[in-house]
Amino acid sequence: MGNLSIRRLDEATLKGLRLRAARHNVSMEEEARRILRQAVNAPLRLGDLAVQLFGQESGVELELPKHEAHEPLSF
Repeated sequence: MGNLSIRRLDEATLKGLRLRAARHNVSMEEEARRILRQAVNAPLRLGDLAVQLFGQESGVELELPKHEAHEPLSF
């Protein structure tokens, strides 16, 4: 695991971090780790979730019925 030092944070940012950490019942350091982790990890998109649930490994192959071509309707 790596270490990171952040210098020159303004008082408003520190106060906000302190309050946010208190709301989550964690230390300021843990809250900063959570914020950074969320910021750098891409959120799971709906398409990614669909592939996980219904991808080739999880899905089934469907055989579609054959249909003959038809003439377009005229209005």
